[in-house]
Amino acid sequence: MRILVLNGSPKGENSITLQTVRYLEQRFKDETFEVLHVGQRIKALEKAFEKAEEALRNADLILFCYPVYTFLVPSQLHRFIELIKEHGVDVSGKCAAQVSTSLHFYDITAHRFIRDNCDDLGLQYLGGLSADMEDLLKEQGRKEAEDFLRFVLWRKEHGYAEPRRYGEPKPFSPAALSETAPPAMLSGGRVAVVADFDPNEMSPIREMVARFLRVAPFETTLVNLREFPFAGGCLGCFHCAADGTCIYKDGFDTFLREHIQTADAIVYAFAIKDHSMGYRMKLYDDRQFCNGHRTVTMGKPVGYLVSGPLSREINLGTVIEARAEVGGNFLAGVATNESDPDAEILALSETLRYAVDHAYQPPKTFWGVGGLKIFRDLIYQMRGLMREDHRFYKKHGFYDFPQKRKGRIVGMYLVGGMMRNKKLQKKMSGKMTEGMLMPYKKVLEQAEKEV
Repeated sequence: MRILVLNGSPKGENSITLQTVRYLEQRFKDETFEVLHVGQRIKALEKAFEKAEEALRNADLILFCYPVYTFLVPSQLHRFIELIKEHGVDVSGKCAAQVSTSLHFYDITAHRFIRDNCDDLGLQYLGGLSADMEDLLKEQGRKEAEDFLRFVLWRKEHGYAEPRRYGEPKPFSPAALSETAPPAMLSGGRVAVVADFDPNEMSPIREMVARFLRVAPFETTLVNLREFPFAGGCLGCFHCAADGTCIYKDGFDTFLREHIQTADAIVYAFAIKDHSMGYRMKLYDDRQFCNGHRTVTMGKPVGYLVSGPLSREINLGTVIEARAEVGGNFLAGVATNESDPDAEILALSETLRYAVDHAYQPPKTFWGVGGLKIFRDLIYQMRGLMREDHRFYKKHGFYDFPQKRKGRIVGMYLVGGMMRNKKLQKKMSGKMTEGMLMPYKKVLEQAEKEV
């Protein structure tokens, strides 16, 4: 069987993820593996797609292979999927699977992105392997990789594909904006609007951006990603680990810090494409790795202007929420053009004003707490390399390791011992919750005194 490996890593043959495929190639000698380095050769593929198209048509199984970059696949693989659709390559009915490596930081949204696009392309999705970066070095990790491919081959043989999540694409007609809008009275603060639209075309997203700029009660800076001279997508080379400077000389790292991250709030604007924000917005996200894993805009509110049926895109909605939570940003709102864009854009602008004026920052949910803990452990282990990240995490108290809370641990041992004593159990019956509430009662009493 011919297995076409779409290697989405910009590192090409040096990809850690690809090593898992090379291992499987050694273990499954009866299968024929062909690797297409789509991440490394994306600019060449944009100019000449014929060989890639031929490889796709000849494949029996298409295996997406990539490292997880900022909630999704690398921007280069994102672009390759766009090229498949733009060239109208018919791969419907073929089978597909995926292999990723990460620290399990939102690998679920990356895998869902591939699944959703498999649905678009009519591919029969058979499953995915989400491996830790060091899994292949362990016996258990190698076994899991072999078990995965063996399972995929079994499903292909018996025709047991995952049920499609998306049927035929439903037509979407954006709701129109009103012809006029009163200009807003400016207050303090500055908002950076990071957008992706064709400046020569009056598209729905361009209209939404224009409306926001008119009603926003701030000084605004518009950054259209199509006008920035990006030299390419993130290479994952860690050149920026020491001092935060990117190996590319296109000036993006400096532009990002001076024109976008200095704003009091940030609004992202894009049209939905391929169940995501599109290639350029993903490239922008990936290139922010020049900040390392530092949440440098922490505390600043963010908002979104989205053209398209966001209510149908559950995974994209998760990415938007998680992206804000992990960055320590209050998500002030997401305005779409599904029903009433005038009202939603106005509500977003006013909510941003409130959040900036009052420094509003609600506590994190699972999206933010869980993501931060993964990177907390990573940076602590890699502090010798990621020195700027380590300083940032240490300064902001992110190293809140629970195993170091010795007082609480000892206290729980004492409570546990008491709970196992039958005599004490009878005496304490019904009083356990009262004891737990005592600290809260003191807070309420203090609040009453301060009124």
